[in-house]
Order: sequence, then C-alpha cells, then structure tokens
Amino acid sequence: MRTEEETRMLVDAEAGVRPSAAGTAARRALLAHPAVLLVGIVLASLNMRVALASVAPLVGEISGAFGLSATASSLVTSVPVLFLGLGALVAPSLGRRFGTERVLFAALLLLGIGILARVLPSVYALYAGGVLVGTAIALLNVLMPGLIKRDFPDRAASMTSVYTGAMIAGATAAAAAAVPLENALGGGWEASLGFWSLLAAVAALAWLPQVLIARGRTGHEVRAVPAGGARPVRVWRSALAWQVTLFMGLQSLWTYVLIAWMPTIFTDHGMSRSTAGMIFAFNNLTQVAGAFAVPLLAGRMRSQRPLIVLVTTLVAAGYAGLAVAPVEGAWLWSALLGIGQGGGIGLALTLIVLRAGDAATAARLSGMAQTVGYLMAAAGPLAAGALHQATGSWTLPICGVLGVCATALAVGLLAARNRTV
Repeated sequence: MRTEEETRMLVDAEAGVRPSAAGTAARRALLAHPAVLLVGIVLASLNMRVALASVAPLVGEISGAFGLSATASSLVTSVPVLFLGLGALVAPSLGRRFGTERVLFAALLLLGIGILARVLPSVYALYAGGVLVGTAIALLNVLMPGLIKRDFPDRAASMTSVYTGAMIAGATAAAAAAVPLENALGGGWEASLGFWSLLAAVAALAWLPQVLIARGRTGHEVRAVPAGGARPVRVWRSALAWQVTLFMGLQSLWTYVLIAWMPTIFTDHGMSRSTAGMIFAFNNLTQVAGAFAVPLLAGRMRSQRPLIVLVTTLVAAGYAGLAVAPVEGAWLWSALLGIGQGGGIGLALTLIVLRAGDAATAARLSGMAQTVGYLMAAAGPLAAGALHQATGSWTLPICGVLGVCATALAVGLLAARNRTV
C-alpha cells in the first residue's frame, strides 16, 4: 500500500497521471540511482543556453558571411527564442505521450542536429538550424521544472539552483570560448559553433540510462484523480499564473537582448572583438552567482518581493550604464547585469515551482509561462536590432529595455505574493 507521500512523489509532473504498479516500480528504480539522475540533469542543463550564447560573439562574422542587415542578423538569435515559445506548446503533450526521460533524450539529439545544421553553407540552413535549436531547448526548459517537482519534491528550490547554475555555466563557457575556438580550430565561425554539438551528444549519452530505467513507465499510467474530486487547475484562467508568466517573459526579454547584442554594443563603441567576447563571458559567469543564490533565498521566504526588487534594480542599473558609458564601465555593467540576469531566471523558475500547488500544476504553469514568456522574449532582439538600424544608436533600444524592467518590477511584485495557483 503506497503512502500519501509516495503517491505525491510518483505523480508524473508532465501529465498529471499516476503510474500503475509497473510504472511505480520503474520510477522507484530510477530514484534508487540519484547520482545517475543528477548527472543527467546537470549535463542537460549545460546545453540549455550553449547554442544561444556561442552565437553572440560571432554575429558580426555570420552577418558578413551572408550579407545580413542588422534586422536580419537579429533573426539569428530571435528565431531560436521564438521557437522556445512555440516548442513549449507541444512539450507537455509529448511528455505525456512518451515520458519525460525519452523526450529529454530526443531533445538533446535534436539540439545536436540543429547546431550542426546552422554551420551549413546556406542562410536557410542557418535559420532552420535555429528552429531546431529553439525547439530542442524548449523541450528541456518546460519538462525540467516538472521533473524536479516530481522527483525532488522536498528539495525543489535547491535543485532549481543546481540546474539553473549549470545552464548559465554552459553559457559562460560557450561565450568565453567562441572566438578562441574559432582561432584554435582554424575553421572560422562554423567550426566554433559546430563544436558544441559534441556537448549535446555527451549529455544524450548520459541521459540514456534513465531512458532505459524508466522504459516500463510510459503506457502504464492511469489518470490521477485529485483528492475530494477537485478538477485540475486551469492555469490559463488564473491571474496569479499570468503574473508569473509575464515576469518570466519580461526577464527573458531583457536577457535575450543582451545575448543577441551585448558584444556588438561594445564593438560598435570601439572595443575589440576578443575583449567584447571576454566581457560577455564574464557577464554569463556572474549570472551563476545570482542563479544559485536567489532560488535558495526564495525557497526560504514566504514572499519573494525583496528579491524581485533586487534583480530588477540590478538589471536596470546595468542597462543604464550601457547607455551612459558602455566601454568605460563595461566590466561593472556586465557584473550588475549578470547577477540580475541570473537572479531573474532563477527567481522566475522558482516562482513556477513555489506558486504551483502540486507537480501537475507546476508542469502546466511551466508550459504556460515558457510558451508565452519566450514568445514575448523573441521580440526583444528583433526590436532592438530594428531600432538600432533605424536610429544608428543603441540609446533608444536600451531605453526600451529600461521600460521592460519597470514593468517586470510591477508584475513581479504581484507574482511574488505567498499564494498558489
């Protein structure tokens, strides 16, 4: 006879289903090997931003190779972000149909294929690879919070710190290595970008044991009946769910504008490409501090409002610095932005877990927040590039992002209240 706690742990986050006897045995077998699961989570998380961060230092060369305008260049980073949102639409249904472990494994394979497609000698392949990359990362993004809520219900905040920290560490490595890899491999920007398909392959291999352990689960589940006959939570009709979703979208927008354009802002003001790449990598490195610390603090607070104020203020200060003295204070602005960015994504993902009453709701809220949020974020790099092309300056795009920070503060204060969807 399963205890109530066991039943709660064994509910499939991505589907709101309860395994039958065969599924329960498979899940217990997986949880009996936590080291295997943890390694898989960390390696999968390392891949979540690598394919995006590795592009930014090379945008100038990619644009030159294909003769792209500033607006067309912004699509190199905007297309993957757009499909982060569109891919999030199908992630829950794929998880329900095939199981989280299989879908995550397939996403890592798809990511590797997408990275390689982007280095083919065709602008169409460049954008098509971006579609595959964005879709693959969307599957990883949406299913990971539900998996953590399901398998680590009592350590959700700390595990969120682990995977967001790994995600940002991967981005840091990719940003720092982009130009050196280009020089070391001697194959131009194509070799530098293509290198990261190897990391996706390693992560897929590390995830394979979990697929094999959990193979008896999918297809043996039964629909979970909520206690007291309660109906599943309809997150799309929840004001609190929309507040969490808008904060996710706004903090993603300010981050992806930087991912797309930070090195270019510096080089447009006379900085060398290598120095700009190093400062961009430093920005990613400082994000690790915020991504680790903020979720841990959030998990210990009844209300996360002080953290909302902290991260939005840091990001706004960093953007203001980029507008006033981009080169002179580059390292300082990079640090302020990094801590705020890392704290912002860590807090947004933690709010998904904390504002959800159970694992099934966490998965639904994750899908909603990341679908809408990344569709919002996709507009950021494109709008910033278009404004820069129209005005010949980065002042107006940066002022626009400062308005985003103010809006994120307002909706974040609502999302951070001690309530559940």
